[in-house]
Amino acid sequence: MNTLSWTAGGIAVHLVTDPAGPVRVLGMVPGAGPPPAGPGVALVELDSPGAGRLGNSTSAQHRPYAVTAGLRYTGHTEESTSDGTTLWVEQGDDARGLRVRTALEHLAGTEVIRVRSEATNAGRAPLTLTYVSSLAVTGFGPMEKLRLHEARNAWTAELRWQQLTAEQAGLVDIRPFDDGQGTAKGRHAVTAAGSWSSGDFLPVGAVEDLERDLVWVWQVEHCGAWHWELGDHHGSLYVQAAGPTGREHHWRATLAPGESFATVPVAIAATTGGLAGGFRALTRYRRAIRRPAPDLERLPVIFNDYMNCLDGDATEADLGPLIDAAAAAGAEYFVLDAGWYADEGTWWDTVGEWEPSTVRFPHGIEATLRRITDAGMTPGLWLEPEVVGVRSPVVDQLPADAFFTDSGVRVRENGRFHLDYRCAAVRERMDRVVDRLVGELGAGYLKLDYNISTAGTDAGGESTGAGLLGHNRAFLAWLDGVLARHPALVLENCASGGMRMDYALLSRTALQSTSDQKDHRRYAPIAAAAPSAVAPEQSAVWAYPQPGHGPEEASFCLVNAMLGRVHLSGRIDRMNAGEAERVRTAIEVYKHHRSLLARGQPHWPLGLPGRDDPWLALAVHDDHDCVLAVWHRGTTAGTVTLPLPWPGGDPALVRVLFPADLPTGIDVAGAQGALRISLPAGPSARLIRLQRRTRGETP
Repeated sequence: MNTLSWTAGGIAVHLVTDPAGPVRVLGMVPGAGPPPAGPGVALVELDSPGAGRLGNSTSAQHRPYAVTAGLRYTGHTEESTSDGTTLWVEQGDDARGLRVRTALEHLAGTEVIRVRSEATNAGRAPLTLTYVSSLAVTGFGPMEKLRLHEARNAWTAELRWQQLTAEQAGLVDIRPFDDGQGTAKGRHAVTAAGSWSSGDFLPVGAVEDLERDLVWVWQVEHCGAWHWELGDHHGSLYVQAAGPTGREHHWRATLAPGESFATVPVAIAATTGGLAGGFRALTRYRRAIRRPAPDLERLPVIFNDYMNCLDGDATEADLGPLIDAAAAAGAEYFVLDAGWYADEGTWWDTVGEWEPSTVRFPHGIEATLRRITDAGMTPGLWLEPEVVGVRSPVVDQLPADAFFTDSGVRVRENGRFHLDYRCAAVRERMDRVVDRLVGELGAGYLKLDYNISTAGTDAGGESTGAGLLGHNRAFLAWLDGVLARHPALVLENCASGGMRMDYALLSRTALQSTSDQKDHRRYAPIAAAAPSAVAPEQSAVWAYPQPGHGPEEASFCLVNAMLGRVHLSGRIDRMNAGEAERVRTAIEVYKHHRSLLARGQPHWPLGLPGRDDPWLALAVHDDHDCVLAVWHRGTTAGTVTLPLPWPGGDPALVRVLFPADLPTGIDVAGAQGALRISLPAGPSARLIRLQRRTRGETP
């Protein structure tokens, strides 16, 4: 038995190559030092029908599988490029004709390892798999010192982080009263059950070691079904993550001789600094893996006509005054949201043609888009490319294999049929749609929505989970083709708000819709938590001040979006001069600090926000500058004390950026420069700038 240790990006990966068993992971830890104690867990777990698990078969855990036990180490190689380094670990099982290659990838400049595996049928008979893990890690430390972190994610109530002890998660250390395997066989499982990758939970989780100030934060990079679990293991825990599985998602893959199956990638950061330190590491990594685009450097302000505004019922007459008001406010994109294609108001189950309505636009939609351009903004359009309405004429124009099916019957969900992007006719038709909207109509921005969730499709005799995975991968490839043809096009990822918030999509799309929340007071904790899942410059947050809002309430609406990507909306065309000036001032302030958002790191001075917390705070900072948003939702005036993001330095300047015309109590006190802020009764919010002064430096 030999230990294979590999270090990249300050993370040491410790593996065991045992001639009598599969390759095992002892741990992934920041810095140098000996491997964690313990037997480790299999680097990759695989299951096949009829093979089963070793030990107690009543275990709910996705381990230890008999197929895994047959694997043996056959070698490893290391590849280095200017972008990073990859360790390839190879295993095989001659009896089953199975070969498995696992990639542990490090991208330069990050503290993250991305793991994926490829299983190949090297035998002479078909081989069926019902589970293949992407990531497996253990070596976290004693269970009583660990904290688990996960985020519930419901429609209009996204990004709700929760902290659990191991026992609260149902995991206990039963040693020495075990069966020799060191585990009670329980698990804490987190699953995305349908095609909304974040419909119930974020595809992000963490284990924190309070005693050693270590944290491991992972993200599943997939836009469909996934599963991860934590289980007790020899007095500590293991985490194991995968894409779709047989047990949870009715997934299976039957490989003919020579065929392979690749898992979805899962990335894990191993670092110090608590949960926020893990998110900062993921932020650097998220920026490294995404498609470069000027939009992500400039962060243009977007006006969208939907939220608390026209609500999917826009007309040429309605849009004219809004276009003028948005341009006056400083917007740089103007997006026509849902409804631009529909002659009638009840268009939900008729979508799919994506032809402009001549009823809503009697002079042609081109005239409205030209008005947007003439006002100095780039026009955008809403599109839902993965569905057609059940009453749409497109239904009869596409072949049978264009649709998701269940037992041969088209899957009908909320008045829509789901399109299968493995079908060439679907891809070709949507290519023509996008090329027309961009090339002929001049749209420079497309908001891609996705308003249904389904378990998958059994078209072609596949399992529903395999069908969904195939579609997911085909859709991502289609997006790649769209962006290759239209490299300047900006794509927004939306799924009923934040129901598909993952870095399979966000590695391609520039922005992520964070919520459909219509109440600005309820939106504040969503906006404050958004950088835990999305880089700040990709985090699209609605700001929808209304005519009649008082100065404090309007400012609260606007501050919600000012540490992300401003999605301005609301009836700004009906505002009086003072109300409109407040909006214009907020956008002007945003433009002065938005470059910091594109390079800075998130910081939560009060910790991650709770949905009902009266005080909320989010900062984005680099080594010298910080922009801080503070929200107060209490019913009376109050004061909050916040630690600053920089150790060992005091701020040379503390200044209220917005709203500068409303009363704010603010002072710095204490050796570490804690910031005290006093605000009137809520809803009230402030955007504050801090500039760092290191010790001994003259302000």
